[in-house]
Amino acid sequence: MGNSPGMSVKELSACHSHKWYRKFMTECPSGQLTFYEFKKFFGLKNLSETSNEYVKTMFKTFDINDDGCIDFMEYVAALSLVLKGGVQQKLRWYFKLFDVDGSGCIDREELLLIFKAIEAINGVDQEFSAEELTDMVFNKIDVNGDGELSLDEFIEGIQADEVLSVMLTQSLDLTHIVSNIYTDMGSEQQLN
Repeated sequence: MGNSPGMSVKELSACHSHKWYRKFMTECPSGQLTFYEFKKFFGLKNLSETSNEYVKTMFKTFDINDDGCIDFMEYVAALSLVLKGGVQQKLRWYFKLFDVDGSGCIDREELLLIFKAIEAINGVDQEFSAEELTDMVFNKIDVNGDGELSLDEFIEGIQADEVLSVMLTQSLDLTHIVSNIYTDMGSEQQLN
């Protein structure tokens, strides 16, 4: 989840909020982004079942009040996290995203499912396969060897291993999706 070049939170708030709001309200006039609209909004079409489950999980993590919709404030919070969230914030979000069943721990299958879905959505060849990345994460940070990662194990392990931190950040980089939105907003502006 890298940062857009040259963009600060202040710029997101001051310069782009009207454009973001306009885009949001154009795409979902009700002010509530449903899962279907969420996929359409981010240009996520023809997803495999695994990728669709990943997107559902992502949607649920952005749906802060758990009402089945993302309102504009939840949308802005999600974009702020994607663009400028601190390491701790992002790691907590990653953990929530990976903990598909909400058990408070990430097991190998959950992590593999997410990494496979990310591969499919990103559509680019990664340096490591989903299986290799999953094995690497568990081999390096499952310190007690129980096959599950607690929130503390996950955060401490990722922060302590620069290679894993970089790989995780790159594999979950959503800035290309944000860039697509900016491109759409620029196109709309030229049309108006």
